[in-house]
Amino acid sequence: MNKSNNKDNFGQAVQSNKGGFTGKLGFVLAASGSAVGLGNLWRFPYLTAQYGGGAFILCYVLLAVFFGLVMLMLEIGIGRNTGKSVIGAFPLLNKKFKWMGYLSILAPLIIVPYYCVIGGWVLKYAFAYISGAEGIIGANITPEITKNFFNAFVTDPWQPLIFFLIFAAVTILIVCLGVQKGIEKMSKILMPALAVIAVFLMFYVLCQENALKGLEFVLVPKFEDITFNTLLGAVGQLFYSLSIGMCIMITYGSYMKKDVNIKSSSLQIAIFDSAFAFIASLIIIPAVFAFGGGESALQNQGTSLMFVQLTNVFNNLPGGQIIGVLFFILVFFAAVTSSVSLVETIVAALCENKKINRVLACIIVFAVIIVLGTLSSLGNGTLSSFKIAGKSILDAFDFLANNIIIPVVAITTCLFAGWFIDKNILPKEIGLEKNKWLKSYFNVVVKYIAPICILIILVTGLFIKL
Repeated sequence: MNKSNNKDNFGQAVQSNKGGFTGKLGFVLAASGSAVGLGNLWRFPYLTAQYGGGAFILCYVLLAVFFGLVMLMLEIGIGRNTGKSVIGAFPLLNKKFKWMGYLSILAPLIIVPYYCVIGGWVLKYAFAYISGAEGIIGANITPEITKNFFNAFVTDPWQPLIFFLIFAAVTILIVCLGVQKGIEKMSKILMPALAVIAVFLMFYVLCQENALKGLEFVLVPKFEDITFNTLLGAVGQLFYSLSIGMCIMITYGSYMKKDVNIKSSSLQIAIFDSAFAFIASLIIIPAVFAFGGGESALQNQGTSLMFVQLTNVFNNLPGGQIIGVLFFILVFFAAVTSSVSLVETIVAALCENKKINRVLACIIVFAVIIVLGTLSSLGNGTLSSFKIAGKSILDAFDFLANNIIIPVVAITTCLFAGWFIDKNILPKEIGLEKNKWLKSYFNVVVKYIAPICILIILVTGLFIKL
């Protein structure tokens, strides 16, 4: 295989004058904030219900340890070794792979506009619970009323746009402030707050009558439910949960100090992310078991799980309005930390590649978000008749990014690291060179196991409805 001739750069971080995280805590909290997002709060719980509860969680945890950790360390290692954003990192290790940087930036560029649209929906619901809006709170509220409330909101031409712009502006402002004053400072405030709210909600829900049935469903695996589709669903969730395949961790890794241990940091990120997904399941699933119709109410849910099904649940909970406020604040915090990481990946690439300052890069990205996000928002109402391959604009963007671009980027990243650069560069950067077993395991996963697993996800995502 072709190797880069620029061997003097191998294993050495390229020093740059850009800012970075002040230490391990800042990096771990920021990277965990990127990983913890909407995928943890609605996708993980409904997949848990769809694939057998405890069986799915068992598969997910095992795959996170033996597969997800390697992918995390791989992307962080590339970022810190090069000190570059996604556009600069790949050609520095092998100049023939400059094209990979441009491919990698496509996913966050497509995702962040519609992600901000959904973030605006979360913000709307937080305000609705705070104000006690009709259609969500009240003794006579039925599932049909909450569904109509959601549909009326998302199809309205102006309300979703206003909340989308507020959410996007908050994201851009944080990124504008920079790595230390913006991203790191935000993460040190929001992540502990997010954890406190999540744990409180979990214990509150578990104290409700019949909630223990949901707890049992989550904790006790039925081994007959461990099927090929369960494993496939768990692998796919890793991409959502750990921000794999979007090269966010390459960007964040480029801000990481050399004395910070990549192995332990990656482990802490994976633990925090998995724990949060688990806690989210222990909030949502027992609550739905207690008040929302049980396991059947969780099957095949998407946005309706959070914005329709859970509002019905909160309406039946004692103190449901307060719980609703706390829940949607929780979701808002999680969504902001993830959207910030997506925007930072794009902004860092613009600053580095186009030699422009951070503020101008943020303005350019904000303009792109406004254009694509407006299309995504109006695609549910004014532009609902416009379809792309039979999908709404938002769903089409989501399918393109998550079912095509992210798996392709993940595969090419593994093949790049496994076959087209010196096999000792990344193990040395990560700190695996002294442990032959771990080094060999890392190389085998990157060269063979990960590309095969991701290829299966890509094929099934395109042609098979799980």
